[in-house]
Amino acid sequence: MTLTDDQLVEVVREAIDLEVNGQRFYERATAVTRSKTGKKVFRRLAEEEVGHLDEIGRIFTAITGSGDWKKIAERRIAGDAPSTVVEQLEAAIAARGGELESVDEAEALRLAMNMERRAIRLYEGLRDRTPDPKVRALAERLVDEERFHYDLLQAQADSLMNVGIWLDKPEFRMDGKY
Repeated sequence: MTLTDDQLVEVVREAIDLEVNGQRFYERATAVTRSKTGKKVFRRLAEEEVGHLDEIGRIFTAITGSGDWKKIAERRIAGDAPSTVVEQLEAAIAARGGELESVDEAEALRLAMNMERRAIRLYEGLRDRTPDPKVRALAERLVDEERFHYDLLQAQADSLMNVGIWLDKPEFRMDGKY
């Protein structure tokens, strides 16, 4: 089954929301994480979410032939509604007494991993159901990047849970490329 242009535009709108919310979440996670290295990881992921908006813009432009995606993204970015994952992080903070120092970094990693899984599923669906080879290639690139984010977060969670430290400069690359 392939998607119609209207359905593709709706998927792209959802992708814009996902990336904007991802950026907000990673910025908030940066603020509440105690570890300097953890802050660096979340800050980098927030910056990469901004780059994903450009990728999504290319998909939107390929579908519609217009740059209207920028208006949609600007409205989403300017919107006052907090993202669901930021709300979940705030709830975790409140459950621990409302003190930033009491935030469980593992909880932030868990929420981030759930968000990345959702992004992977969204972009895989777009890739698998679009008839446009250009859109398919861009969606595949986003799938790869979101998988990289997930794998990075999983490695961080494993390290934090097993040895209590954040990874800084790994001896290897997570994407398998040397």
